[in-house]
Amino acid sequence: MGDEAPKAVLHQYLRTAREGILWKLDGLREREVRRPMVPTGTNLLGLVKHLACVEYHYLGTAFDRPPREPVPWWDEGAEPSADMWATAEESRDHVVALYGRACEHADRTIDELGLEVVGHVPWWPEDRRDPTLHTLLVTVIAETNRHAGHADILRELVDGRVGLRAGHTNIPPADIEWWDTYRKHLDDIATQFD
Repeated sequence: MGDEAPKAVLHQYLRTAREGILWKLDGLREREVRRPMVPTGTNLLGLVKHLACVEYHYLGTAFDRPPREPVPWWDEGAEPSADMWATAEESRDHVVALYGRACEHADRTIDELGLEVVGHVPWWPEDRRDPTLHTLLVTVIAETNRHAGHADILRELVDGRVGLRAGHTNIPPADIEWWDTYRKHLDDIATQFD
C-alpha cells in the first residue's frame, strides 16, 4: 500500500473486510442467509447484524457517539445473543441497511478523530478500558475478519461458494473432481493419526 498514512491503510483494510462479509450473502435466498449452520446457531445474516453492533460499539459509543437509532438487542433483558440472529421482522435488506448505517457512523468517527484519541469501553478489563481509536480500529478489523472467516465456512456449507470477495476469490481454479481428490488426500493423511 506504499507510504500512505496509517489511518488510511487501516480504514482500507476495514472496508475490504466489510465488502467480503456482504459478498457472502449474494445470490442466497432469505432462508439460506438465516439458516443456523452449526450447533451454536451461527448464520450469515446474524454475522452481519453482529458486526453492525461491533461498528456501533467500538467506533461510535466508545467515543461518546452513540447510534441515532434504537439498538434493542443492547437493552437489559434482551434475548441472549440477540445481536447474532435476525428476527422474522428484520429482513435481509433491513439488516444490510443497518450494517451500512453502522459503517457510515463508524467511518465518520474514523474520519473526524485522530488515531491517538482515547475512547472508553466499560465492559473491557479495567486496565484496558480507555483504548485509543487506533486500538479500537484494529479491534474492529480483527473482529470483522474473524467473522468473515466464519462466513466463508457457512457459505461453503450452504452452496459450495468459496472465496475472499467478489473479483478476488483467492482460491485455486479447479473443478469438483480436483477438489474431491484433494480432500481425499487430506483425509488419507488425517486417518494416519487415528
